[in-house]
Formats: sequence, C-alpha cells, structure tokens
Amino acid sequence: MARQEFSYQKHVDQQINETEAVSGEGCGPAAEGDTCDNMAEECAAGDDNSAEVAEASDDWRDKYLRLSAEFDNYRKRTLREKMELVAAGGEDTLKAMLPLLDDVDRALQAVAAAREVEAVREGVVLIAQKLRDTLRAKGVVEIESTGCDLDTDLHEAVAIVPCAPEQRGKIIDTAQKGYKLKDKVIRHAKVVVGE
Repeated sequence: MARQEFSYQKHVDQQINETEAVSGEGCGPAAEGDTCDNMAEECAAGDDNSAEVAEASDDWRDKYLRLSAEFDNYRKRTLREKMELVAAGGEDTLKAMLPLLDDVDRALQAVAAAREVEAVREGVVLIAQKLRDTLRAKGVVEIESTGCDLDTDLHEAVAIVPCAPEQRGKIIDTAQKGYKLKDKVIRHAKVVVGE
C-alpha cells in the first residue's frame, strides 16, 4: 500500500510540475514577442491542465480508498472464515465423543449395581476400544515408544536408568503415552531410557 501511495504522490507531483511549466506559474512576465492575448490563452490552458490534474488526483484517491476498503473487507472475511472452520472442526470432534460419554454414564450405573466384576471390566474394555477407534478415525494415533530408540521429536525422557548393554539408548518403559494428530505431535510420550 505504501508503494502505491508513493507512486500516486509521485504521479500527482509530476502532473503539478507539468501544469506549472505550461501555465508559467500564474502568467508571469511576458517573453519577447508575447502579447497579452497569447499569455491569456496560456493561462486559460494552464487552468484546464490544473482541472485535469485535480480530476486525475481525485480519481487516483478514489481508486486508492476503494482498494484499501476492499482489502480490509477481504482480510476480515478470511479471518471470520478461518474462525468458523476451527469452530466447525471442534464441533465435529465433540459430536463424535458424545456417544462415548453416554457409554461411560451407562458403565458408571452398571458399576453401582454390579455384582460381577468381570462384566463391568468387559464393558470398560469395550468403551476404551470405542474411544481409540473414534480418535483413530479423527487422525489421532499413539506414538510407539517401549523398545524403540529415543527420538526427541516424539519422546520426552523423564528418567534414565541403568540397564543391559543391548538396551542402552532404547526406551525401557513409557510413563505416559504420546499421540500424533496426522503427522503433528500433540503430546510427546514421556519415557524411561536405558543408560
């Protein structure tokens, strides 16, 4: 925008300089051979050029203001669209989680009235599997850690313990699982590394 403004100002200054050169800056002293009639015609022509320059200046100013307003509207519209996309993405994920919340509520009711622990355990296992499947469908995957080499892009070492020589630099235990959303790490795995 600043470059356009500068070009616009340069154009206006050039037009003003040309107008002053043609008009003789208000019909100054007459050159040899000039008559009053010739000078009057030149002054009138200078006035016409001034009007043209003023009109061109107004046109440029109008175009600049319109372009500036149009860009401002574009910026606001794209920002609003981005916010709507983020909100819609969050809404979609939450809707997918609501059936899991229903299952957890049913499991809590079953625990309160349960006489058999095995049936409750199976229900909790099913809910956990359904949650994993839902997250996987949304692009969330667990980061492999135990038995792998330490990768600081994926893992966060929380402890180092002595171990056998073949396990040095490898992950011995996972304190907290890590997850990726597609290719982006959303939570690093907290791991124990052998030394």
